[in-house]
Amino acid sequence: MIWHAEDLWQHTAALLPGFTVEVLPSIDSTNTELMRRARAGQAEPVLLIAEDQTAGKGRQGRPWSNTPGASLMCSLGLVLAPRDWSGLSLAVGLAVAQALQPTAPHAPLRIGLKWPNDLWLTDDRKLGGILIETANLPQSHQAGRYVIVGIGLNIQPPAQTGTWHATPACLQELDPRWTAPLALAQLLPMLVRQLLEFAEDGFAPCVAQFATLDVLRGRPVHTSDGLAGLALGVGPDGALHIETAHGVQAIHSAEVSVRPHNMPLPR
Repeated sequence: MIWHAEDLWQHTAALLPGFTVEVLPSIDSTNTELMRRARAGQAEPVLLIAEDQTAGKGRQGRPWSNTPGASLMCSLGLVLAPRDWSGLSLAVGLAVAQALQPTAPHAPLRIGLKWPNDLWLTDDRKLGGILIETANLPQSHQAGRYVIVGIGLNIQPPAQTGTWHATPACLQELDPRWTAPLALAQLLPMLVRQLLEFAEDGFAPCVAQFATLDVLRGRPVHTSDGLAGLALGVGPDGALHIETAHGVQAIHSAEVSVRPHNMPLPR
């Protein structure tokens, strides 16, 4: 697969001095590899692209399965020092969803966002996910933390396995011309700009845009910790607001799973 790493670098290096791009034929997990590097003191901005992941992971440590060539699997690592980290995964998801929406004239929005870090098609099928991890920097570095933004996207129809908790979808359903390199080239510039803007302004400026893609808003939902009610959307801190019989509850923890009432929660 041809990733056009030189083009990716040229369009990003001006925004992230010292930026590099690496394509790995096989790795356990791009997020895990960047975490290893960060703990060894490497904090330069880098994009790792995997053609195959042998131990890909999603939220709460769940495995992310892939067939080589059928998925986009990459992680972007960089130093960020926002005043407030709340809502970072939502801001990242917003950038990815906006970058990949159908662009034909009058085409409806097809890619939605499910709190806190999933990309769904608007028919409630999972297209991909975001996994954000952070690491402390050595004292010799500037303030902030090393942020690892992992992205997994189904490009072609994924193999059916027991690891899916929502019916999978793929990007080629929207346009058969999509490939993993094309998707990455399309989303990377918007992702980097979004991360830099988040560091300056936080999530609050993204709330209105997120609302237009929020697949849970206005729907009955239930959570893994027993809460049930009507999803009202997200606040400026990225919290999900749910109207319950006991009033409006704000969910901040990424450890809480949320599903529409007609869908089972992951185990």
